[in-house]
Amino acid sequence: MQCFRRQPKRSVSQENILREQSRRVAALNGMRLGLKDDKDLKFLLKGSQLLKVKSGSWRKERFYKLQEDCKTIWQESKKMLRSPESQIFSIEDIRDVRAGHKTEGMEKYAKDVPEYRCFSIIFKDQRKNLDLIASSEDDANHWISGLAKIIAHSNSMNQKEKLQHWIHTCLRKADKNKDNKMSLKELKNFLKEVNIEVDDYHAKKIFQHCDKSKTEALEDDEIEEFYKILTERKEIDKIFQKYSDAEGFMSCQNLVRFLYETQQEEDAVVAAPALIQRYEPNERAKRGNAMTKDGFLMYLLSDDGNIFNSTHRKVYQDMTQPLSHYLVSSSHNTYLMEDQLTGPSSTEAYIRALTKGCRCVELDCWDGPNSEPVIYHGYTLTSKILFSDVIKAIKNYAFKTSPYPVIISLENHCSVDQQKVMAQHMTTILQDMLLVAPVDGNKSQFPSPEQLKGKILVKGKKLSRQEDPAGTNGNNNLEAEDVSDEDEAAEMEDESVKTEIQQKGKSDTLKLAKELSDTVVYCKSVHFNGFEDPSHPRAFYEMSSFTESKALKLAQESATSFIHHNIRHLSRIYPAGWRTDSSNYNPIDLWNVGCQIVALNFQTAGTEMDVYQGRFQDNGFSGYVLKPEFLRDEQTKFNPKSITEGTWGRKKKLLLKIISGQQLPKVNKSKNSIVDPKVTIEIHGVQQDNNKKQTKVIENNGFNPKWDEEFTFDIEIPALALVRFVVEDFDMSTKNDFIGQYTLPFTSLKQGYRHIHLLTKNGDPYSSSTLFVYINIEDCD
Repeated sequence: MQCFRRQPKRSVSQENILREQSRRVAALNGMRLGLKDDKDLKFLLKGSQLLKVKSGSWRKERFYKLQEDCKTIWQESKKMLRSPESQIFSIEDIRDVRAGHKTEGMEKYAKDVPEYRCFSIIFKDQRKNLDLIASSEDDANHWISGLAKIIAHSNSMNQKEKLQHWIHTCLRKADKNKDNKMSLKELKNFLKEVNIEVDDYHAKKIFQHCDKSKTEALEDDEIEEFYKILTERKEIDKIFQKYSDAEGFMSCQNLVRFLYETQQEEDAVVAAPALIQRYEPNERAKRGNAMTKDGFLMYLLSDDGNIFNSTHRKVYQDMTQPLSHYLVSSSHNTYLMEDQLTGPSSTEAYIRALTKGCRCVELDCWDGPNSEPVIYHGYTLTSKILFSDVIKAIKNYAFKTSPYPVIISLENHCSVDQQKVMAQHMTTILQDMLLVAPVDGNKSQFPSPEQLKGKILVKGKKLSRQEDPAGTNGNNNLEAEDVSDEDEAAEMEDESVKTEIQQKGKSDTLKLAKELSDTVVYCKSVHFNGFEDPSHPRAFYEMSSFTESKALKLAQESATSFIHHNIRHLSRIYPAGWRTDSSNYNPIDLWNVGCQIVALNFQTAGTEMDVYQGRFQDNGFSGYVLKPEFLRDEQTKFNPKSITEGTWGRKKKLLLKIISGQQLPKVNKSKNSIVDPKVTIEIHGVQQDNNKKQTKVIENNGFNPKWDEEFTFDIEIPALALVRFVVEDFDMSTKNDFIGQYTLPFTSLKQGYRHIHLLTKNGDPYSSSTLFVYINIEDCD
C-alpha cells in the first residue's frame, strides 16, 4: 500500500529547463562574486565525493556541492530524519579553510592519508570542524582554492552588492515552481523570508504597482521594480536632497560641505574627491567630480561611513612605552571550548583566541603519561591535551593577527622531571620566538611592545637570586617560595579534595626545575603582599595574579594605590572559581584602575565579551591598547570611584539618534516568525558614566524598521568609556531574544550620519545587518 505521496515526476524537457535555469543563476552569482568562468567555482558547483572524518573508526563518504546561490554548501546525508537545513551550511559561517593535517582531528585520525588530499573547514561559531579527505590532490586543491576565493570575494563585495545578492537568493527561494515569475502568494512568502510582515492589502498594492503587464505575475523588469521599492532608503534620500541639485547630483563642493558640517571630517577637502572616485558607480558623475544618490548610499555603507573611526583600524598609538602601560587582550583557561567541569580541551581553542587578537594565553599543566605533560582543568572531567601540541599551535598562530608579544601564563602542577620536558618543548619548538634574555639589558623597567615584537614571554615561578645567585649551581630542585594566588585549581577544590591531597601527603609548595625557571624573564609570578613601600621598591618584573573578587575589592578600597602599582607592575585578574559554567565578570572596573591582563573566558559569549572585543578592536586589533595618560602618570591622583577635577580629559555630551535598521536577521527560523526589534544603547565606563536607554519596539519588521529617536548622555571620563548598541527581538512573555550588537570605545566614535555593522553573538559580522544612526559630540560646559 502506498503510504506517502510521490512527487509528480518531471519530464526530461522540464528537467533540462530547470537545469539550464539553475546554471544561469549560478553563472550570474559567480559573476557578482567576480569569479566568472573560474575553474574552481565550476568544480564546486558540480560537486564531488569527499570522505568525512570524525574518529579513528568513523570515515564516511559524502557528496558535497556548492549551491547555485554560490553562498551555501549542500552535503548529502543518508539519514532520513535530517531536515534540509541541517544538510547545508553557509559560506558566511566559515572562518578558515586549512590544508593538510592542521586540526586535532586530522592530526589524530588522518595521519595515514597524504597531507595534500586533506583539508578542514573551520566554522565561526562553536560548531565542530569539518575534516575532509579528497580522492585526489587536484580535487582537494579545487575545494581549498575555490572556498578561499568565494570567502575573499564575498568579503570584498560592497554593502549594496551583498544586499542585491541576498535579495535575489531570497527571491529564488520564494519562486517555488522555478518559473522565474512571482505570484502574489510567492511575493508574500518572500517578504516573510526577508523578515517583514506586510498585510494583504499592502502586499497587493505593491504587487499591482509592479505588475505593469497585468499578467498576475512579476517577471524580469517588474521584479527589478519591486526590488527598488523594497530597498528604498527615504531617510538617506532626505539627507542627499539637502546637498544635491535638481538633476540629482551632489557636487564635490557640496560633498565637502556635508563632510565638514555634518560628518565633522577635518580633511573634507582632500576626502571628497577620493570618496567620489571610490564609491560613485555612475561614470558621467565621476567624470564631473560629483556624486549620485547611489554613490552617496555606497559611501555611507562603506568603511568611510562606519561608526568606527577607520584610522583606528591600524596601530596608531605609541608602542614604545613600557609593557605595563598597556591593556593586554588576555584569555583564561584558554584550552577550554565549553565549561570548566566536563568540557573538551582543544588546541583549536588556542588558535581561536589568538586569531581574536588575544596576547596572553593560559596553560594549566599537569603530569601526563609517558613523561609528557598535559593541559586540562585540574580535579575536573575536562579532556586532556598534550603540552607540546599546544606549544606548536601557539608557534603557528601567535603572530598571524598581531606582531606584538604573546605571554604564556603557566599554571604549573607538574613534577620536576616533567617541568624539564615543558622547558625543552618550549625551547625546541618556539626557538628564536621564545624570549630567554632581557632586551637591551633593560634592568629597571619593562621593554615596550615594539621592542618585543615577534617574541613569546613566559609568565611563571622563578628561582630567586638568593637561592641561586649565579644561576649555575647544581641544585635543580630548589623550592619556589610560595604557591601563588594564581593557583586557580586550588581555589576551586572543595574540602574533600583538599583533605584527600593532604592524606596522600602532598605538599602545598612546589619544587621548581631550573630549566623551567630560566624561561621566565619579565613575568615572575609572586604572591601579592600588599602595595609596596616606596622606599623599598619591588623588582618591576614581579607580578601577581588576583581572583576577580580580590581585585575588585582592591579597586573599590584602594583605587589610586592600585593605579600606581599598575604603572610599574603587571597585574593578572582571573574569574572566580565558582564560575564553573565559564561565565565572565565585567572587565571595566579593573581596566579603570590600570590592570593590564584582565583574563576572560573567550569561549563564552555575552555582554562582557562584547565589551572586551569592543575595547581591543581599537589600535589596529593588535591586542595592546595604551592606557590613558592619567593611568600612566606616577603623580596621578585619579580615582574612578570619586571623580574630582583633574587632567582626565574634557567631559562630553553625546547626542545619539537611532534612525533605522536594515536586514536584521530572523532569530526564530520559523517561516512565519518576524522580529519585533528594539535598540538599547549602553555606556560602560566609570560609575557616573554607566547608563542605558532604549528605543520603542517596532512590530513585525526586521527588514527596514524605523525608530527616529534621540538620546543624550553625559560622559565624565571619555577615555575610559565604551558604547554598546544591542538589538533584541522584543517578547512580552519571555526574555527578549538577542539579534545583534556592536561595541566600540567612545574615543573611536565618528560623528554625523553613520552605519553600525552588527555582530553576531560570537562577535562575527553579519553580512548585511546594519543600524543607521546620527551622532554628535560636544564639550560639556
